[in-house]
Amino acid sequence: MSETPEELHYASSHEWARLEEDGTVTVGITDHAQDALGDIVYVELPDEEQQVEAGAEAGVVESVKAASDIYAPVTGVVIAANEVLEDAPERVNEDPYGDGWFFRIQPDDPGELEDLLDAAAYDEMCSEEE
Repeated sequence: MSETPEELHYASSHEWARLEEDGTVTVGITDHAQDALGDIVYVELPDEEQQVEAGAEAGVVESVKAASDIYAPVTGVVIAANEVLEDAPERVNEDPYGDGWFFRIQPDDPGELEDLLDAAAYDEMCSEEE
């Protein structure tokens, strides 16, 4: 079983969300997702100041195996995109919960995070998929 940090919130579509001290939400894909995708070769991120809706497509990640949509876990405005991934998409494979983050959102309602899965529920969902 892959590493699933307890402090994060998880979408059933395999994104993680971390509430930061400043009230923003950092988003990435889980270790489980990057492992299933294989070697990441390209990441398309949302534009800064783009409005995103919870559950709606916000980007794309491509690997040697497949391309997958990235969904926003909460509704809000994108305030930052991890530009490092443009030149080094492999960071997602190397550090999915750290340097491999995708974008940050200023959420309209941080309470939406409570609608996501906790680590135990996410792990259980992943084990049922296998």
